[in-house]
Amino acid sequence: MLYLDTSVLVAYYCPEALSQQAQSLLSEAVKPALSYLTEVELFSAVAKKVRSEQIRSANGNRILAKFSSHVDADFYTIIAVVNHHWRLAKGWIGLFSTPLRTLDALHLSIASAEELELVTADKLLYQAAEILGVRAHLIGEVR
Repeated sequence: MLYLDTSVLVAYYCPEALSQQAQSLLSEAVKPALSYLTEVELFSAVAKKVRSEQIRSANGNRILAKFSSHVDADFYTIIAVVNHHWRLAKGWIGLFSTPLRTLDALHLSIASAEELELVTADKLLYQAAEILGVRAHLIGEVR
């Protein structure tokens, strides 16, 4: 099963350079996983796009409503972030061997602990996954 990083969801729901890749991937995926963390990050990313005038407020509302309807329709498997995810993320950050930031470390720990393949558009997160031996797929570069 796939675990979707926020970068993939943003590309899926918002018009971006990687949107076609994200849409193709999600059209073939069967109930991909994401976490409550991913939900909050998606809302934050859309809010940032509205504030920076990349998209209009009405479009932001439509994007969030569409995403919420997909969650409500069980399109995704939702994973709660629990203690062992936090501990694993903290341990990986403490290795000092990757450029992992807090939320990326949590995404990676969720994918690893739940034995899911991380799908991301974030090259640094993908590189950290490779270093730590976590199955991952890169759809493109965000940074």
